[in-house]
Amino acid sequence: MGGMIALVYGVASYLVFFGAFLYAIVFVGDIGGIGGFTFPKTIDSGVPGALLPSVVIDALLLSVFAVQHSLMARAGFKRLWTRIVPPSVERSTYVLLSSLALLLIYWQWRPLPAPVWTVMNPTAVLVIQALFWAGWLIVLLSTFLLNHFELFGLSQVWARMRGEGVPAAQFRTPLFYRYVRHPIYFGFIVAFWAAPMMSLGHLLFAVATTGYIFIGIALEERDLVGYFGDAYIAYRKRVSMILPLPPRRPSGP
Repeated sequence: MGGMIALVYGVASYLVFFGAFLYAIVFVGDIGGIGGFTFPKTIDSGVPGALLPSVVIDALLLSVFAVQHSLMARAGFKRLWTRIVPPSVERSTYVLLSSLALLLIYWQWRPLPAPVWTVMNPTAVLVIQALFWAGWLIVLLSTFLLNHFELFGLSQVWARMRGEGVPAAQFRTPLFYRYVRHPIYFGFIVAFWAAPMMSLGHLLFAVATTGYIFIGIALEERDLVGYFGDAYIAYRKRVSMILPLPPRRPSGP
C-alpha cells in the first residue's frame, strides 16, 4: 500500500510539474491564446500597477522560487528532509514544491509592459522566435539525455512500488553534455532572452533568472564534485560551463 501511495503521489507531482513547465512557455513567450483559447496570465498581460511595488513583488516571487529550488537541492538538506519524508518521494516532493512556486509566480506576477526593445524586421523576428522554441526544446531534450524520469521523481516511486532500490547515479556526458556542462540552463537562458519585444517586466525576469542560474551552477557543481570527485573535476576543465563549445584537450604533463 505504501508503494502504491508513493507512486500515485509521484505521478501527481510529475503532472503538476509538466503542466507548470508547459505554462512557462506560454508565460515567458507572452502567448495570449491558442486556437481560440485565451490563457489567463502571461508575463505582460494584466493591468500594470505602480513601478516600484511591482518590481518588489516580482523580485520577491522570483526569490521564493530561487530559495526553495536551491535549498531543497542541497545534499545536507536532503539528509535532514528524508528523516521526515520517505526517500522514495523526496524528489517528487521537491518537484511538486518547485512547480507550486512557479505557479505562484504565474498567478501573482505584476506586469511591467513598457517596451525596452522591439524588433521590427520580419526575418529577425522569425529568427528570435525560432531561438525561443529551440531553447525550450534543448531544455526538454537535455533532461531525457540524462534520466528524465529519475530527475523528476518517477523512477524513485516506481522502484518503491516494485520493492527495489534506485541505482546510484552514473557520471555520463551524452550528446549536448559533451560540449556544455549545463545544457538545461543554456536552454533556459536562450528561451528567456529570445524576445522580439522585450518589456521591462520580461527584462526583470530574464536578468533575475539568469543571475540565479549562475548561482545555481556554482552550488550544483560543488555538489557534483563532492559526488563524482575527480571525474567531474576533469570534466569541468574540459567542457565549457554554459556556452556550447568544442571540448578542450587535456593539457600535457
